[in-house]
Amino acid sequence: MNHLLSSDSPAAIPPASTIDPGLTSIREFLAFKLADEEYGIDILRVQEIRSFERPTRMANAPAYILGVVNLRGVIVPIVDMRIKFNLSQISYDTFTVVIVLNIGKQVVGMVVDGVSDVISLTPDQLRPVPDFSSAIASDHVMAIGSLENRMLILLDIEKLMSSADMGLISATVQ
Repeated sequence: MNHLLSSDSPAAIPPASTIDPGLTSIREFLAFKLADEEYGIDILRVQEIRSFERPTRMANAPAYILGVVNLRGVIVPIVDMRIKFNLSQISYDTFTVVIVLNIGKQVVGMVVDGVSDVISLTPDQLRPVPDFSSAIASDHVMAIGSLENRMLILLDIEKLMSSADMGLISATVQ
């Protein structure tokens, strides 16, 4: 790691109160790509990673809910995160995958451009989320993970998938 960069110096580490309080110990995140950005979600929420298969479309579903698939007898809604985050449309190719998540008692699949690896982050590798307007509500982002030359937007996938605008998971189920 290059310690000459000012963002890596101890003085640049924000107080813990400015970062999601749930991030107080070493945590593992599944890193995935959406367009040109890299995101991370808690690895403990990931059930499996599957190749993309076209889901069965549901009438009157929002555009970001592509439909449902039958996963070993469980009907799983499939959310395209590129559409949800208002990113440019990207074609479905061999790198496109579905990350199957366990959120409470619900199973949900999310389409991403690809997964890269599992990353362990310590609290000193976390940075607060800057205030700005984006397609992702600020309470759905826990922190920015900084690892050498990589930056990951760490999503609170439970809050995101159970948000009222998603309409997928009841908040009481968590």
